[in-house]
Amino acid sequence: MSGAGVDEARLWADHEALAGLTEPERRFTRRSFSPLFAEGRGWLERRFREAGLRTRIDAGGNLIGRLEGTDPGAGTLMTGSHSDTVPSGGRFDGISGVLAGIEVARCLTARGRALRHHLEVVDFLAEEASECGVSCIGSRAMTGLLDDSLLAQTFPDGRTLAQALETVGGSPGALAEAVRGDIRAFLELHIEQGPVLERAGASIGVVAAIVGITRVEIVFEGKAGHAGTVPMEGRRDALAACAALVGWVKESATEIARRARGHFVATAGVLQVEPNAPNVVPAKARLVVDARSDDKGQVERFVESLRIEAEAAAARQGVRLAICGLLSDSLPVTCDGRLRRAIARSADGLGLSSMSMASGAGHDTSFLARICPAAMVFVPCRDGLSHHADEWAEPADLAAGARVLLRTIEAVDRDGLR
Repeated sequence: MSGAGVDEARLWADHEALAGLTEPERRFTRRSFSPLFAEGRGWLERRFREAGLRTRIDAGGNLIGRLEGTDPGAGTLMTGSHSDTVPSGGRFDGISGVLAGIEVARCLTARGRALRHHLEVVDFLAEEASECGVSCIGSRAMTGLLDDSLLAQTFPDGRTLAQALETVGGSPGALAEAVRGDIRAFLELHIEQGPVLERAGASIGVVAAIVGITRVEIVFEGKAGHAGTVPMEGRRDALAACAALVGWVKESATEIARRARGHFVATAGVLQVEPNAPNVVPAKARLVVDARSDDKGQVERFVESLRIEAEAAAARQGVRLAICGLLSDSLPVTCDGRLRRAIARSADGLGLSSMSMASGAGHDTSFLARICPAAMVFVPCRDGLSHHADEWAEPADLAAGARVLLRTIEAVDRDGLR
């Protein structure tokens, strides 16, 4: 159970090859449901088979490779991530977890001795927000959470998600068949997407919790007027109220994060203005605030304070707070303690330093944790940069993560969860 079979050069070559399947004008872009995504899937399927995996696409559009175990009743150990990307930012995000899973399968196949459990490596469909606005499509399907309202969401070309799902081999009419009850443990390797590991000098992050994500929509309605003739006194400027709230979000979140024991961030990330002209007092302004924490109560308190501050900002500017409500809301996920201990023991056995930490980003693991014990292995990324063309992870760090993944899978297969 050494984990030493991982080939760093081979794993890096896979990263280079898959990264090369990209839109020429936007580096490392391979959006879900696109022709490039299909090309990447074809490349992955060939790699799956070369590693000894038997492949299929389930009703949720997930590409799954399987190594049969020696005990048909033992259930399945699963690993994987996603191969789709955000625009100009997908060299390692998600991809590293799929490629590490393939490398694990190669090592097990080369060893010539099967695990007791079945092993499955998964490329989940569309973890990143797709062009129809839905994210984590494959993991939602696998956990029974891809419902009719989501399938009805439309792409810019007018297709529904249900129609798009069929183009990648999924079957919207048979989604019940994608729901799993046989998974005994799920492990996802991922770049950290933040600077914590790099700053701490740690090789491996053992993810304790994945944040819940709450998004709040706020709309102020004022009164349009000529920017040159309406006096400053008495203007009903919707954008002025919105701007004050943007500043409040930054200051409030910074203070909460300073005091919080866990992870807390908030971002004012969407701003829309009407009529959006330089010579017109803004009549309407829309803001979307994204708040994330591993403490649901902390987010709820922040959202209530946000509502109070939005009302105050509207009153100060003489505008109406037309909307202040939730767009979406998800609970934080605690990773399985037994798997976390297994990851830490595996890292220690390989002479790698590890640390417990929270994930500030969402992942397919958040959904898998609803149906089975689940946990994540983080590896460092340079300057904590992600969702960016300059996202980078060192080959040695990726190989170290794959070795920890292999060793953990072997340990859970042999000893179970303890």
